[in-house]
Amino acid sequence: MFRIWAKIWKENRMLKDMVVCNDDVQMTRTHKVFAAIDEICIAFDLSKPFWLDATVAEFKKYDKARFTQDNFIDKIEFDFLEVQVIEED
Repeated sequence: MFRIWAKIWKENRMLKDMVVCNDDVQMTRTHKVFAAIDEICIAFDLSKPFWLDATVAEFKKYDKARFTQDNFIDKIEFDFLEVQVIEED
């Protein structure tokens, strides 16, 4: 089971959160992460964020990434979107 926890934060308060599960053993870890981000963006009605070099490095190191206004083309009404891998098989 592969699970990612997504949270939207504004002024140090969590506004929304959700957990995305994926148990497809045929998919690579990268594909699971991108599929989860797609599902999160649909659920939260967001455009897809850009993976900047700093975001990729943070995700590789901590299995957690924050997407701020710099990662989005559209204006966002929150401080950041945080995604974190909470379970990995």
